[in-house]
Amino acid sequence: MYDSILVATDGSETGSVAVEHAIELADQFGATLYGITVLESRTEYDNAIVDPAETKRRRIDRAESVLADLESTAVDVGLSVETTVESGVPHEKILEAAGEYGVDAIVVGARGRSSFKRALLGGTVDGVVRLTDRPVVVVAEDEHEPESTGD
Repeated sequence: MYDSILVATDGSETGSVAVEHAIELADQFGATLYGITVLESRTEYDNAIVDPAETKRRRIDRAESVLADLESTAVDVGLSVETTVESGVPHEKILEAAGEYGVDAIVVGARGRSSFKRALLGGTVDGVVRLTDRPVVVVAEDEHEPESTGD
């Protein structure tokens, strides 16, 4: 059914549940697994109190740590995963990666790290679901069964 799967994660609770679900799917179907974390470019700001270079370095370090956790979890079940950190508008970068990798499905968490949960859901998950031609599995942290959309 799925030969390749892209999981988008930001390290949030639902992002972690999405990773677990994507790994289970990839293992079940023998699919190639790809992982992406997108550094949101629309919320970056310049502040005299905060060093922008230090802020960027910390964000990249966190993204790399999130993807290292994904890789470790995948290796534990015998899967390899190719990961990438991108910067930009999350749903756009997720869709670009899905096209670049030619994945059969995308797995995302219902909510991310943003305190603006409604905006994040509308801007990222909704953007992915509305603009893709691939099935999308939206995983909620408080539900046992993920929501599925697709063609």
